[in-house]
Amino acid sequence: MRISKLFGKTLREVPADADTVSHQLLVRAGMVNQLGAGVYSYLPLAWRVLKKIEDIIRDEMDKAGGQEVNLPVLQPLELWQLTGRDKAFGKSLFTLYDRRERPLALGPTHEEVITQLVGRYARSYRDLPLLLYQIQVKFRDEPRPRGGLIRVREFHMKDLYSFDVDEAGLDESYRKMLQAYQNIYDRCGLPSMLVEADSGAIGGKDSNEFMVIAESGEDEIIYCPDCKYAANVDKAAGVKGSIDNGKPLPVEEVATPGMGTIEEVAGFLKVPQSHTLKAVFYIADGEMVFVVIRGDLGVNEIKLNNQLKAGELRMATEAEVIEAGIVAGAASPVGIKGFKVIADDSVKSGTNFVAGGNKPDTHIRNVNYPRDFKADIVADIAMARAGDKCPECGGTLASTHGIEVGHVFKLGTFLSEKLGALFVDEKGESHPTVMGSYGIGIGRLMAAAIEQNHDDKGIIWPVPIAPYHVYLCPLYREGSEVAKVTEKLYEELEAAGLEVLYDDREESPGVKFNDADLLGIPFRVTISPRTLQKDSVELKKRSEREAELVPLEEIAAKLKGLVEG
Repeated sequence: MRISKLFGKTLREVPADADTVSHQLLVRAGMVNQLGAGVYSYLPLAWRVLKKIEDIIRDEMDKAGGQEVNLPVLQPLELWQLTGRDKAFGKSLFTLYDRRERPLALGPTHEEVITQLVGRYARSYRDLPLLLYQIQVKFRDEPRPRGGLIRVREFHMKDLYSFDVDEAGLDESYRKMLQAYQNIYDRCGLPSMLVEADSGAIGGKDSNEFMVIAESGEDEIIYCPDCKYAANVDKAAGVKGSIDNGKPLPVEEVATPGMGTIEEVAGFLKVPQSHTLKAVFYIADGEMVFVVIRGDLGVNEIKLNNQLKAGELRMATEAEVIEAGIVAGAASPVGIKGFKVIADDSVKSGTNFVAGGNKPDTHIRNVNYPRDFKADIVADIAMARAGDKCPECGGTLASTHGIEVGHVFKLGTFLSEKLGALFVDEKGESHPTVMGSYGIGIGRLMAAAIEQNHDDKGIIWPVPIAPYHVYLCPLYREGSEVAKVTEKLYEELEAAGLEVLYDDREESPGVKFNDADLLGIPFRVTISPRTLQKDSVELKKRSEREAELVPLEEIAAKLKGLVEG
């Protein structure tokens, strides 16, 4: 491809609305263009990257036994209502009506459609297991699209669904996909980390995410350097430890004038924050919920909502708390009535806690669970953090940030039961198929590659997914010897199977070199009167600072070896 014919233009200025490195560089490199919030056009260079990622994914899915299908984007809303996931997805589900006023949804994922399809064709245990996948567009009405391709409303995704006769079969399908995913990231040149994850609106009992580590990643990962434990912060657990305050003592009211926060109360009473109980208030589907947790811990809203199973969860406003008759800053579950109480299991980690007195400027010493208060639910709803002890080995947890580039789920049978995807076993008995779901966001993977591979000059593409292998950069005037040699070399490199982006513009060396660095093509080959004096070309790897002279007659073979290597 000659750059003079390439659709798209590079930019020197950083786009004002681009909030991540990948967003900035994709726009500056003329690879994407934003049509609306979370909606992008892919220009030729970006589309080539996406197609290469797709080819790698397709190859690994086929090797694992997957069969490719193509499913409708437009789906009857009734399917989503049958499974109840219309409420789980909530406002992120795009809905519309056809001319006959029938409600439809734009698929954010395809579990419902594929489950119904398999239910019609896989009626016997002999038809299973099945691994069915597609690479297709999805739609989610994200409330806050951000980061360019990191969080969008329209996106390309590979989704595979497994169907097995039992849990053992699901475990084997899951293992196959974990290995296939690892192969995909390795082949794309992207180191990744497998972490435990929350299932979210997709549902199911277990799930894992693959993360590409990047400082700009929106996901926090809690991991143990001493063992293999790693989890998304939404799922992560830390050892909370015990608070030894001796045997339970009688409750004692104490004045705390003007003290409204845990920090203030703990300081005033000269106790560690871990020796206090904190009250936090949420609105779950319109109902006030009283949450109590040890004072040194934070509430994990994902864990909390997994217990509440609310369609909408948010923190209560100060006005709502006051209207409910709660004394803000001195609230306590002790003696409270008329509210659902959710307690973190840290309330059982010690004795003689300090809690609110449910009246102004008053707290209570020696509060003990369950002697002094009851809870409707007691569970782990705390946010794990770096410095906690590892739940697996007891080591010290650390944290980093990453970008989710794959998510896999053990769905079980809840969808197949509701949609009638049943099979008959050897004894003639009917059972629901056991399902798994496995997704990779293609555009997000491309963005993650840039977040992980760039410098202050531009993108540094891993060779397997680079839009082109070679940036051919002649420095010449029209009609010179350099032009003739470059044209011949261009034909030679392409004949050797190399993908070449030929900068045939009459621009200055600075402009050409800047664009070469910005676009991130792995190998730059420069031809100039100076190099031709030595019958050579200058070869520079985008990932390295120094260039080398290579004999003209050897450059094709050398590049071929570098690309294939």
